[in-house]
Amino acid sequence: MSNLLGRGLHYAVPSALLLLWTAGPAAAQSVSLNIAPTGGESFTTNVVGILALTSVLAIAPGLLMIGTSFTRLVIVLSLLRTALGLQQTPPNTVIMSLALILTGTIMAPSFEAAYHDALQPLMNGAITEEQALDRGVRPFRSFMEANTNDKDLALFIDLAGWKPPEHAATDHDTATESQSITATHPAKPGSVARATRTAMPLHILCSAFVTSELSKAFQIGFLLFLPFLVIDMAVSAILMGMGMMMLPPVVVSLPFKLIFFVLVSGWELVAGSLVRSFAG
Repeated sequence: MSNLLGRGLHYAVPSALLLLWTAGPAAAQSVSLNIAPTGGESFTTNVVGILALTSVLAIAPGLLMIGTSFTRLVIVLSLLRTALGLQQTPPNTVIMSLALILTGTIMAPSFEAAYHDALQPLMNGAITEEQALDRGVRPFRSFMEANTNDKDLALFIDLAGWKPPEHAATDHDTATESQSITATHPAKPGSVARATRTAMPLHILCSAFVTSELSKAFQIGFLLFLPFLVIDMAVSAILMGMGMMMLPPVVVSLPFKLIFFVLVSGWELVAGSLVRSFAG
């Protein structure tokens, strides 16, 4: 036993010394996270930038809802499930995933414009963070302007007490706008002039856009309910005529609504109509 122990120590001690000798250079290599100022920037500027980026990432889901087509899509799909008489099918995760996919399809031009005009120049150092933010918001602002109802814009302009600048005219003053704007976007009575939309603060535009999306989603949901309501009424009348009043009409009408929706290619119609319902 003593011989075995001696042999073990004979090989173990040199091995341990070799490990200690090679561990020195390895331990000397370290990774440091440096937020010290570089160039003309101050330490406070770097910290504020990191905090701003973290805040934007935290509110990203909210930005997705108020600045894209996601709100209308998810509400319409939820109303469609209710119209079919289904409680948990398709599940919420499927509805959210489908709404996100359709949102990506609709918002692809805006995302591409924001990447090429703002993010890519910022990464190349061609523009500052403020310029990148302004350029990145422009495509989404144009999308919201094109899909917002005039009455909602007028409402939130009045609620905010905002006065358009002198160069932005209302519709009864559209004659003072440039000829190109008037020719491309003819004014309608009671609408908000394009120059006013362009000069409008972003928080007013976002509020009006979300309200418009809710209104349009409910209008589409009403149209989706009509054919299924007819099926429910027909099934109820047939059951009453047969004297089967104790049988719930919903149980009988559900299979007919499902097969009707499948036969008319309902998912293709709904998805295509939703994508085409957005302007710009």
